[in-house]
Amino acid sequence: VQLQASGGGLVQAGGSLRLSCAASGLTFRPTQTAWFRQAPGKEREFVAAIRWNGGHTYHADSVKGRFTISKDNTKKSVFMQMNSLGVEDTAIYYCAASRKVLSAIRDAREYDVWGQGTLVTVSS
Repeated sequence: VQLQASGGGLVQAGGSLRLSCAASGLTFRPTQTAWFRQAPGKEREFVAAIRWNGGHTYHADSVKGRFTISKDNTKKSVFMQMNSLGVEDTAIYYCAASRKVLSAIRDAREYDVWGQGTLVTVSS
């Protein structure tokens, strides 16, 4: 296993969850790690990303002000704090890592390694 996503679960609307993405056994040092999500019947979409060098973050407009991506260099892990969750946030959340410095940081095709996903279900 190279990327392990965890922290998903069932939460009521307005609640919070914290997702974790732990890296182990990676054959390269990632330059950025991102979270994507895929809701039933929808395409995978970008949620947030963070650059390991410098820590610059990017968030999709739909989650700005509610979700925050962060990292722990020592643990080689990336986290995403999700607050004020709504039913529209229900999806499988995937973390992904890239070895290249990406300009198209929101493009899923640019990422080299993906975790298995963790399910977030928000009830109304």
